[in-house]
Amino acid sequence: MPVSPLRPHDPRELGDYTLLGVLGEGGMGAVYQGRGRDGRLVAVKMIRTEFAAVEEFRARFRSEVNRARQVPPFSTAAVLDADPDHNPPYLVVEYVDGPDLAEVVAENGPLRDGALHSVAVGVATALVAIHGAGVVHRDLKPRNVLFALGAPKVIDFGIARATESTSEHTRTGQLVGTVSYMAPERLDGPVTAVTPAVDVFAWGAVVAYAANGQGPFHGDSSTAIAVRILTREPDLGNLTGALRTAVERALSKNPGDRPTAPELLQLLLATEPATDVLSSHADKPRSRLPRVLLATAAASVLAAGAAIPIRLAADHASDPGTTASSAAALPSPTPLLADPLTKAALWKAGKNAKGGTCEYDKNGLRVTTTSAPEFFCLGPKKTLPELHTMTFTLESVGLGSCAVARFRQGDVNLYSAHFCEYDFELVTNRDDGALPAQFQNLLFTGRGPRVITIRVRKDTVRVWIDGTEMLSEPTPFVGTLNGRLDLGVERSAGSDEPAETVLSGIEFWAR
Repeated sequence: MPVSPLRPHDPRELGDYTLLGVLGEGGMGAVYQGRGRDGRLVAVKMIRTEFAAVEEFRARFRSEVNRARQVPPFSTAAVLDADPDHNPPYLVVEYVDGPDLAEVVAENGPLRDGALHSVAVGVATALVAIHGAGVVHRDLKPRNVLFALGAPKVIDFGIARATESTSEHTRTGQLVGTVSYMAPERLDGPVTAVTPAVDVFAWGAVVAYAANGQGPFHGDSSTAIAVRILTREPDLGNLTGALRTAVERALSKNPGDRPTAPELLQLLLATEPATDVLSSHADKPRSRLPRVLLATAAASVLAAGAAIPIRLAADHASDPGTTASSAAALPSPTPLLADPLTKAALWKAGKNAKGGTCEYDKNGLRVTTTSAPEFFCLGPKKTLPELHTMTFTLESVGLGSCAVARFRQGDVNLYSAHFCEYDFELVTNRDDGALPAQFQNLLFTGRGPRVITIRVRKDTVRVWIDGTEMLSEPTPFVGTLNGRLDLGVERSAGSDEPAETVLSGIEFWAR
């Protein structure tokens, strides 16, 4: 997400937050990148003075923020803080360092197959969480869907009602939102017509936009778009199959004909999307593992009704949940292996003649390659129990780079998990055609650290990023599972630039 310098009229501080730059500006106010006293980067939304002067707004703002704080932080940017009584009022949310859906489509074209389905599921999951807390977003649109390493995240929920419902605002006849994604009842009905169904309609319009590069009611003006929303059927273009059916239902003119967010998510989870994702690692003989839907999406159907954070469950034991530290969720009293990766120990420092280096600094193990396509720092050869979990922190990934965790099952067969700028994938060197399906998810690595968790079973491999489960797949190998883990970096497809990644804090756990 681009950050512009502060302008002369911008404040330098709001409450306990130092403002660092401008992220954007809209009808509600300006949004800044900020830093809290704990050093954490945040997004700070400062409310416009014309709203702040209305006491009814402050009261509704306080109420809506309290509700927004109850939204579980999966697939949404968590609400961290707010001060409705400050002059001006402000809201603090999780800083998501990634592009929005509009930027991704503008740069790369419409999404398709697995990437499109992941967006559909991720945004529907966010609506389940938001609606479960009694909140209606009211302004769901591509600019409010950001990509971080893990999954799409929905932002800007929880305060639109405070603005739209003030008497000062409604007297102007204005609406909060973007016409292209507004349900018919919002364009031709009272404010009381705004129910969770308006967000489901917006979801359908957002998914249609992601698939086609334009909205389903596109026109030359806001008036033309509004007329088409009220009178015409949507243009769904490239959408096909069960996803097209789900979008058609979501875009029903009658809100009673639309599925609820949990019903919508169940429709999507029952869908088996086709995949047609090109390999970005075609130089090595690997076949990809089957793609699966995010497990957190399935779990959210059960959890969002109570509006509480969830924990994943498998193997009849607790798994990494939605907390930042996956290792803390593991019940083993001590790890089998642990290395902070701040100095040469279990993973040795070294280099080769083609510009590959493994070196340590205060941030962790820095792996680089300048001329070779990849380079690995070899881990200790120690056989671990059949059930084991490895965690490490991905501190950073350079532009045009992919961090790679290569872990073994037996002496020949191996997996490698690739964490690139815009995608994650799990591949294996098995190349017998037995597993033709694919897995890929649209991501953005950003600048901040990400906690990676990989759990290996005799018959299953599971991967989490920042507590969000990305993959749970049967393994194609049999026999002894060896615990060696090689940490490396590779250049992403089409990049001739040097590749670099920094990793830290690796642990192996006996479960």
